[in-house]
Amino acid sequence: MRVSLTPDPRRGVFETMLVLDGMPVELDAHLERLAGSLTALYRGELPGDAADQVREEAGDLEHGKLRITIAPGWVDLVAHRATKSTRTNEADLETRITTAPVDPAAVFPGPARGIGLRSFRVQGGLGEHKWADRRLLEHAESGLSLGELSLLVDGDGAALEASRASLFVVGDGWLATPPADGRILPGIARRRTIETAHSAGIDVREKALPLASLRGQEVFLAGSVRGIEHVLALDGEALPQPGALSERIAAGLRRRWLPAAQGESAAVLAGGRRGGRPSR
Repeated sequence: MRVSLTPDPRRGVFETMLVLDGMPVELDAHLERLAGSLTALYRGELPGDAADQVREEAGDLEHGKLRITIAPGWVDLVAHRATKSTRTNEADLETRITTAPVDPAAVFPGPARGIGLRSFRVQGGLGEHKWADRRLLEHAESGLSLGELSLLVDGDGAALEASRASLFVVGDGWLATPPADGRILPGIARRRTIETAHSAGIDVREKALPLASLRGQEVFLAGSVRGIEHVLALDGEALPQPGALSERIAAGLRRRWLPAAQGESAAVLAGGRRGGRPSR
């Protein structure tokens, strides 16, 4: 299906991040990206106390997610439990922070909790900003089965990104991901996945990925809340099970976000019960 529906900038932009033991993961990176969007879209600035606001609201979360939304003026945003809303002085922008619990098993889930993707045509993609207006994505996923996500595909047939995460394809000793060419969100987890691969000596190719080229290939997603998610099917067609390379990437990113003593199980790592606090 093709849909032409551009997000409404008046609803603002947002960032969502994982919170473990009261600490937001990759906070600085998320706020940096948010600040860039505010400058580009509204000629506004991130509130000087944004990081303090986020840490304060995250403090009571043992295992959850936090969303910070900034919009011009007051907008009635559909969100999880709202915890704080404040007016800023920059470009008449307003900030809202919401939080929600997250099932520990959903963070760096194993192959048994993999997902399916359904292609959805969006001319030009959604661009490089994380829009608070999610109507197009809600429409895209309204008819999906449990355990499925939308895979956004441009009019030229290029696979771009999933509705909540960046796209990666696994090859023989290499990874491929669509380029950050203005059509996709330059994901924080995408960046960290690329860094993790480079640190492990794995070649990463940022290139166009035609939808047809994904069929029969190993595919995974990288997102800021769930980490690495294995893709089990594309448009109803089964994809290969995750192999050693993708498991290596998942383990490397998991160590960055959820440090733990060597030998602890993935379940313990995902639960964040031991081994210290996550990287910020």
